Amino acid sequence: MRLSQKLYSLLFPKYVWKKKTTKQVVYLTFDDGPIPDVTEWVLDTLKHYNIKATFFCIGDNINKHPDIFERIIKENHQVGNHTFNHLNGWKTHQEKYRNNVLECETEIRKYTQKEASCLFRPPYGKITKSQAKYLAEKLGLKIIMWTMLTKDYDIKTTPKECLRRATSRIKPGSIIVFHDSIKARKNMMYALPKAIEILQKKGYSFAVL
Repeated sequence: MRLSQKLYSLLFPKYVWKKKTTKQVVYLTFDDGPIPDVTEWVLDTLKHYNIKATFFCIGDNINKHPDIFERIIKENHQVGNHTFNHLNGWKTHQEKYRNNVLECETEIRKYTQKEASCLFRPPYGKITKSQAKYLAEKLGLKIIMWTMLTKDYDIKTTPKECLRRATSRIKPGSIIVFHDSIKARKNMMYALPKAIEILQKKGYSFAVL
């Protein structure tokens, strides 16, 4: 975690940056799906290693690809809200942001049979205090950030750099972010299976948040 992110986590301690645990457990998370082929490949990979993960889904993608979202649920992975249209909270009016999150909740509830997804990750990690307060107090959503951001979506990030980001400085309770998106596909597909094997050799297991 970079110094700036450490400071950010101190400024916003109510957000979840890592899980408190003494066990050798880490948490794989995936943002921006479900997307045909990419999310399905991720699910196949997780099934191969018998691992459960948390998927922060975009409502519009759930609406477009309900069969893939249903597979995520059926295979007992955890799901979270990532807004309906991947909105930047810093650039979005309060009411529009709230409604967009609620729209995503509506999509999630169609398939989970729950009142709410319980977890929310703000796109780009950008959310205002007032937005976060509303989501926590009115919707009961827990704001989930991350410990390790792989930057698999960045064209300047090489596959090997993505792998390094996913496995270096890992500690018990670390939350790792990959993206099941077209943009991240090349780096993520290279790094994910290798990262799983490296971390397993170090004695880590994987769990949902």
